Amino acid sequence: MSRILIAEDDRGIADFIQRGLKAAGYACDVVDNGASAFHLAGTGDFDLLVLDLGLPRMDGMDVLDALRATNISIPVIVLTARTSIDDRIKSLEGGANDYMPKPFQFAELLARIRLRLADRANQEGVGQDTTYRMTHGDMILDLRTQRVQIGEKWLDLSRREVGLLETLMRHPGQVLSRPQLLSMVWGMDFDPGSNVVDVYIRTLRKKIGAEKVETVRGAGYRLL
Repeated sequence: MSRILIAEDDRGIADFIQRGLKAAGYACDVVDNGASAFHLAGTGDFDLLVLDLGLPRMDGMDVLDALRATNISIPVIVLTARTSIDDRIKSLEGGANDYMPKPFQFAELLARIRLRLADRANQEGVGQDTTYRMTHGDMILDLRTQRVQIGEKWLDLSRREVGLLETLMRHPGQVLSRPQLLSMVWGMDFDPGSNVVDVYIRTLRKKIGAEKVETVRGAGYRLL
């Protein structure tokens, strides 16, 4: 299991990211200052750092500069309210692997995290299939190609369908409510007027088979 360090001093944002990443199967630790971020990122215990720039005790850019100056190669995704081109260029030239402005969509952050972890795994010679393939029954979900294999047949999925199926596969047999799925897959708070979960469940069933996803009346959905 990949372990991710979140350096963010806004507790609400940090908790939101941590909940989403844990639901996606990652282990997460949170720090609220740059000094702690630099110390922990250099221990070798983490596979990726999500780094805010506006941190107390040590600015995020200083953290990034210090990491690269000491040859610490942990992948870094800058997640910040600083949106100027100068800040973006400075971060990327300073050794950041990616840059995302706030406000952000969790699904996009998750996709970028997966990509950076895959880059690192490939550089270290770790097999892509081990990291990016999930199996359930006769299904194999390939997160990189966004395809699912059922028996001998490969099917293309949309990004949202991949996120939905991945979430269901990480909780086999468990009933997941609409609010849970909306939060895990879309990074959204529950909107009682939204039917987006139901719409994507229907499209997913058409591709993988209606019998694979059970509707539990009044509770939610589960993967059989």
